[in-house]
Amino acid sequence: MVWTSHPVTRLKGILRAPGDKSCSHRALIMGGIANGTSHFTGLLEGDDVLRTGAAMQALGATVTRTGHGQWEVTGTGARGLTSPAAALDFGNSGTGSRLMMGLMAGYALSAELCGDASLSARPMNRILTPLRQMGLTDTAEPHGRLPFRLTGTSALQAITYAPPQASAQIKSAVMLAGLNAHGTTIVEEAKPTRDHTERMLRGFGAEVGVTRGAGQARTISLLGGQELFAIEAAIPGDPSSAAFLIAAGLISPDGNVLVEGVMSNPTRSGFYDLVELMGARLGAEDTGDAAGERLIDIQSGSASLIGRKVPERLVPSMIDEFPILAVLAAFATGETRVTGAEELRVKETDRVKAVVDMLRANGVEAEEREDGFIVQGCGGPPPGGGLVETRHDHRIAMSALVMGTASQKPVSVDDVSMIDTSYPDFLAHMATLGANISEG
Repeated sequence: MVWTSHPVTRLKGILRAPGDKSCSHRALIMGGIANGTSHFTGLLEGDDVLRTGAAMQALGATVTRTGHGQWEVTGTGARGLTSPAAALDFGNSGTGSRLMMGLMAGYALSAELCGDASLSARPMNRILTPLRQMGLTDTAEPHGRLPFRLTGTSALQAITYAPPQASAQIKSAVMLAGLNAHGTTIVEEAKPTRDHTERMLRGFGAEVGVTRGAGQARTISLLGGQELFAIEAAIPGDPSSAAFLIAAGLISPDGNVLVEGVMSNPTRSGFYDLVELMGARLGAEDTGDAAGERLIDIQSGSASLIGRKVPERLVPSMIDEFPILAVLAAFATGETRVTGAEELRVKETDRVKAVVDMLRANGVEAEEREDGFIVQGCGGPPPGGGLVETRHDHRIAMSALVMGTASQKPVSVDDVSMIDTSYPDFLAHMATLGANISEG
């Protein structure tokens, strides 16, 4: 199912950012164990999030769609989660599966977890290791990959844990387990990662301690046994999804793109900070807040970009945006160098290799490094004309299609089906802006 993005001279329009995927997962998870019924608007209805909702339903919560982006979740409260009747299939969702492992660890239940080929190839030991220290048992093979069965316990014990990787998923899984652990669970971060779990736990009524140490270090603490209480919340717009629209405006010969309702969070702003270092001038206007997150409207227009070395301090806050950054780097003048991003090796695919292959297929000089990549910018539109192997990675597919809107020749991808996991309206939104993306 090859799709091709053809160069166009103009991209212009106003769009609402899709609901943030990270916040949507967490809303369904926390609403599913809270006391009472929560109501959410603007929830992302991508496949990843829907599978989290289905898993919470299978574990005993009541999860109901009441309208477009509108969901009602009645939590299990003091009753707690129960063993599901069938395996929990998380499809392609790394976030959903990893956070749910942490959540289920603190309940006396047993569940089999599975996923698609991509998810089944991703490492889970980074999650299982701290959860096993707390008391979780599982049937995972030494490589720690799905499928396997896990068994939680109501006797879970709190731990102090310093994740070896800067990962919000590890931190969040340990904190969700800590909700039902005996004692105070502590996570020590050497570098800050996205803090949606801390923010949303507070929104549901939990007390979460955050203290800052030397440099970028942070310590997060959570006392076990706290109850959550239902909320009503609007889900903020996803800055990672909005990045594709903003990038399309920047590389267009005549670009003028406004994306409304984007979450502005320091742990997610790395891409936007870097784009401005590369010479773009993004307009940003405060528009209020949602679910404890600040909202802004972001405007982008045609820009002459300059390659940069990505400061390592920005890497954790833009880990999902590196594929679309690589596209901007291809259009820029000079070299863009990424280091300290070894986490890219264990995403939906090996994103370092996938990014480099995407660029090379379209005439861009790029070099793979163990913890990142180097791009030699074309100083304008790259040649294009290539067929990109997406490797079932939604961000590679969307990045390549954005590149094709302003390359010298069309850019094709071998599949677009996985885009539904995170941004089901992507093709429609790009068409609204004036993109020419079609099957064949």
